[in-house]
Amino acid sequence: MGASPFQSAMLEVLRPLEFAAQDDYARLSRIRDLPRTVAIGLQRICEMSIPPDLKQSLAGIADDFLALESAADSDSGPDSGPDSNAEGSDPLVVALAAARQQLSPMATTEWSEAQLAQSPSVLPGFGKKRAKSLGRRGLSTIADLLFYLPASYEDRRSLATVGDLEVGRRASFVARVLGASFSSRRGRFGGRVFEARVGDETGSVSLKWFRGGESLAKQVRKDALLLISGDVKRYRFDKELSHPEVVVLSEPGSDAEAASASVVAEGQTDADAPTAFSDAQLEGTRRIVPDYATPEGLHARGLRRAIALAVERYADFVPGYLPAPLCAQLRLPPPSQSLRELHLPGVEADVDALIERTSPARTRLALEELYLLELGLVLRRAGRDSQPGIAVAPGREAARSMARLPFELTSAQDRVRREIMADLGRSHPMSRLLEGDVGCGKTVVAFLAAVAVAEAGCQTAMMAPTELLAEQHEITLNMLAETVEGSFRVARLTASVSRDEAEQTRQALAAGEIDLVVGTHALFQQSVEFGKLAFVVIDEQHRFGVRQRAALSAKALGDTVPHTLVMTATPIPRTLALTLYGDLDLSVIDELPAGRTPATTLLLRSGEGQQATDRLRAAVDRGEQAYVVYPLVAESEKIDLRAATESMLKIRTAFPDVAVDLVHGQMDAESRRATMARFARGETQVLVSTTVIEVGVDVPNATLMIVEHAERFGLAQLHQLRGRVGRGKAPGTCVLVARSASQDSEARLTALLESSDGFAIAEADLRIRGPGEFLGTQQHGRLPDLKIADLVRDVRHIATAREAAIEQVRSDPGLARSPALARAVAARWGERLEWVGVG
Repeated sequence: MGASPFQSAMLEVLRPLEFAAQDDYARLSRIRDLPRTVAIGLQRICEMSIPPDLKQSLAGIADDFLALESAADSDSGPDSGPDSNAEGSDPLVVALAAARQQLSPMATTEWSEAQLAQSPSVLPGFGKKRAKSLGRRGLSTIADLLFYLPASYEDRRSLATVGDLEVGRRASFVARVLGASFSSRRGRFGGRVFEARVGDETGSVSLKWFRGGESLAKQVRKDALLLISGDVKRYRFDKELSHPEVVVLSEPGSDAEAASASVVAEGQTDADAPTAFSDAQLEGTRRIVPDYATPEGLHARGLRRAIALAVERYADFVPGYLPAPLCAQLRLPPPSQSLRELHLPGVEADVDALIERTSPARTRLALEELYLLELGLVLRRAGRDSQPGIAVAPGREAARSMARLPFELTSAQDRVRREIMADLGRSHPMSRLLEGDVGCGKTVVAFLAAVAVAEAGCQTAMMAPTELLAEQHEITLNMLAETVEGSFRVARLTASVSRDEAEQTRQALAAGEIDLVVGTHALFQQSVEFGKLAFVVIDEQHRFGVRQRAALSAKALGDTVPHTLVMTATPIPRTLALTLYGDLDLSVIDELPAGRTPATTLLLRSGEGQQATDRLRAAVDRGEQAYVVYPLVAESEKIDLRAATESMLKIRTAFPDVAVDLVHGQMDAESRRATMARFARGETQVLVSTTVIEVGVDVPNATLMIVEHAERFGLAQLHQLRGRVGRGKAPGTCVLVARSASQDSEARLTALLESSDGFAIAEADLRIRGPGEFLGTQQHGRLPDLKIADLVRDVRHIATAREAAIEQVRSDPGLARSPALARAVAARWGERLEWVGVG
């Protein structure tokens, strides 16, 4: 494990050399045909994907050993043995010593790693300038090129004819240039267009290049035979290809006369006759061509050539880390072979499997990447479990508070509460992820844990991503604190708190007089100190960076690490959660409180706004309240959206007897609190808002949510907004008004109409956007980027990789016996492995 094919082969060559060298080469006579064995081993290495200069060097050593064998055969006889095996007195001993000295460094993992870490400038035709251009696009090493896998493949094994070209489809075909010239480009962009007319015996078609024509004109000349690939488009009454990829198969004049003479039709001249092509002419054109997502500023052919050269010269330096039994069980090829099959597929390859990314070669590389990912998560968890924490003995006050609650916990809430309490009682810090849908009651579970922490003489910090959410938490927690016998002091620390009040809060925190502080980024400022911080609750944790969470955890007493509970109301599919948070324990509240029913969801299109207006009138007439949400605060000249500020005035005009108010993130904290307080007291009937009310707002009398331009919102956002209504006795309704549509927005809206289950919606969101966009920058610091594996497509491999990683760390804690594997994990994870225990 961790050895490249080159390293393994080199070790095989060195093994007899090392044996022979023992005891001052006294064992040399015990090895038969040693020179031939070494030579054959080196010749096999020369057949690998390694640089030509290295092949030449190794071939020279192999030739020297073969010459020694020939000399030994010709001198064989009873008196032909060496007088001594001492180094320097026998040509074979001298050669063995020199070979050991030259080959031994190449047999190390570090040597193979160094080859892969080289700049692309080592490739022929790629100097420092081109290498720098590749580096700016994230392709700064040979390894980067090797693992930049094709996005798709073009099957050129069956070439089309010109007559069969279909508009709207990509095609590859062979044609001869009938004529080529430049023309002036009209319009404000100007410039010259290079155009060529090409054809075969079935017809002709135009090729156009709006840039780069000067260099192409040297290749695309009359009578040249071209292999052409590109997208076929309609232009007026003709077909054309813009900026197609062309390969010159033969220069003008090389076979023009022979080819054209066989197909000259009556009435045509040799000059304008399309030609048929022989198998000999088309030899080498029928193949499967990898298609890469070409970064801006790079040419597709140039990138393909760089990657092909990297594969041909460096693929066998790539190590494999997956356990050998697993590879044998799944019949997976080694990484070097996988790279060759993916970048340079043979004509017999299964192109459908390549395109669908289900080939064994792709599976091997994806599983390898997931294995290193899971190893990092397992190591992070092992590191967390070794840290000292503060054991919180289960007291009686939390149970008493639970009994005094004005409602009964759901079975899911109680299950999660018991899981958290069991973790708090251990001497190692808890790191637990609590997932729960909107309104499932996560906050009360965290509160009961904080009561137990306070009874043990310790403190709790709850961090929220926005001031509004922190304010809402403070209100809720103060209400819950009334269930505690004696003192349970709750405080808030945010940027909007006055300087004097903030200073008093900081002093009280340092003195241990505050049991639970709720705040935003202000909590992990250097000036904030705790008397005895033992429990950290991070709400909507994906909005904080790992360093921010670590800064708060670092405020614990002495060398201890606080227990950490991270909560999210944005459900994450279980398979993704196990990957994203594999170093955390997972708790799920999958049950809504009694009496809560999912909100009804309606979708209205442009022109159906009157229905929304009618529902708004009906809701306020019943004495209920409503939200109207817009994506922007003020009108934008660039984006045609209905803005909250202007629309609030329109709603006031349309409903003169209704109290309408406005809240958004750009308001100062005091104005925002006052607005929300009026709405919570029922003094305001309609609250016009931006997504500032997405989380944390709980007004039981609000039964209607109208979302304008719903197509502009993310699926998780819409689900969160929908969860703001129907939180009381009356059922809720969410009206989505879509003013335009795209394929993705339609998929989001359909998913919301079909389900009210946050976890089902998260699965749909993951399918629609893919894991990269689903996670976005929100999970920054959690995972290294995945270049090959896809957490949706390769979901079945996650459990396999995880089981293998757990077994590896169990048998080799800290990977102490696997330094190459440890380096590979560290290279992929970097400093992220240091952020253990911080959620």
